[in-house]
Amino acid sequence: MTQAVTLRDYTETDVTAVIGVHDLARPVELMGSCDAAAFVPLADDADDLAEFLSVHKTVACVGDTIVGFVGVEDDQLGWLYVHPEFARRGIGRRLLRRALQQIKGAARVHVLDGNAPALQLYRTEGFTLTDTFDSKNHGYVCRVMALTRRSD
Repeated sequence: MTQAVTLRDYTETDVTAVIGVHDLARPVELMGSCDAAAFVPLADDADDLAEFLSVHKTVACVGDTIVGFVGVEDDQLGWLYVHPEFARRGIGRRLLRRALQQIKGAARVHVLDGNAPALQLYRTEGFTLTDTFDSKNHGYVCRVMALTRRSD
């Protein structure tokens, strides 16, 4: 029997569990996008950790276990990660839709070019490509796609 997934606001006591989800899902995001050596655990990356802590976050839970999360700041959506064991079950889509409700207007997101599952999700939710550019992830070049979704 599959347990229900619930969404709720992040609390400070969630930090360890959320970082754990990030650190399991981030290597999957980098596959096909950037050298795997670009992976750095979130707790070891002061700049990313500060950015992560500054955004409004929603977590997805199965029972008491956090299995995904998303972050929003102004019109920028980011930090959408789902534990790999729970991927492809609609959790990311639910988190994305919750984030879009919080933005209440046009939304922007940056996605690594080789991250096919994320690109597919965003495109099916109305995002379109607005720019591509090269960036560095811990010294490793990655191609980034900027996507935008117009407000409803």
